[in-house]
Amino acid sequence: KAVVSTQSTGQEHVFEDVKMLIQSAVDGYNVCLFAYGQTGSGKTFTMIGDSSGNFPGIAPRAYQEIFSLLQENAKKFSYNVSVYMVELYNDQLLDLFDKSHASKLDIKKDKKGMVVIQNAVIKDVKTADELQDVFTLGSTNRHVASTKMNAESSRSHLVIGIVIETTNLTTGAVLRGKLSLVDLAGSERAAKTGATPEQLKEAQSINKSLSALGDVISALSSEASFVPYRNNKLTMLMQDSLGGNAKTLMFVNISPADYNTDETIVSLTYASRVKLITNDASKNADNKEIARLKGIISKLKKGESLGEDDDE
Repeated sequence: KAVVSTQSTGQEHVFEDVKMLIQSAVDGYNVCLFAYGQTGSGKTFTMIGDSSGNFPGIAPRAYQEIFSLLQENAKKFSYNVSVYMVELYNDQLLDLFDKSHASKLDIKKDKKGMVVIQNAVIKDVKTADELQDVFTLGSTNRHVASTKMNAESSRSHLVIGIVIETTNLTTGAVLRGKLSLVDLAGSERAAKTGATPEQLKEAQSINKSLSALGDVISALSSEASFVPYRNNKLTMLMQDSLGGNAKTLMFVNISPADYNTDETIVSLTYASRVKLITNDASKNADNKEIARLKGIISKLKKGESLGEDDDE
């Protein structure tokens, strides 16, 4: 369904419309929430909130909701929550938890079609506050700049991946959900932004990746036999969210200014195409024995010794 929010709609009301998707991630589904629109239209405000924290967006509210749901069921399930945070900047995939960017990141898919980022730093978190803290840490490394259209313009696409693994204390069944929060950089026109030469280079990369995303959306909405996911790293990152096994919600942010009418029409056209895409959402579940064997394999790969529980 499509829901229209106006300038008077509060952040808490916007989050109410996506709350059930946070529950789905805890229940073992692959969930993606992302914002699309021209630069300066409010995507980062929607996804993250304001810099002072007075109007928290989708991400910080999702952090609180995840742990609220997990704590409600703490007597039935044990849980583990981990997070990675990357940005796509000038066609390079960068780890925001690693300032040195020493490791080359690779985009892969697991056997169930979930996108994984090989070599990314993954941080385990125990509380919503810890999750907020690591997000704040990663955010300080994101590329932003000032333009005529936006005082703090995102110069990269941001992807936050939160993996939620729960184990049923009675049956041993394991559910593994992922919540992807994506803050896309906005499409830009140099004549409007007054971009510097470096910002022009960034804008070209941003527009190229958004064009590739448009090609994928067009192919999926028309049920084409071939979908060009591999044409860009952005579409590879979002492969499980668009046409994959995820429950996906797209925010389309548009400017109320009449001189942005052309960009608004483009954004709404995107939205109408995305509505035609059908995903095949399914839970990521393993029984107790499979989960045990996977744990053994993981330990062996890391060179760790096996315990008594592993030998059962």
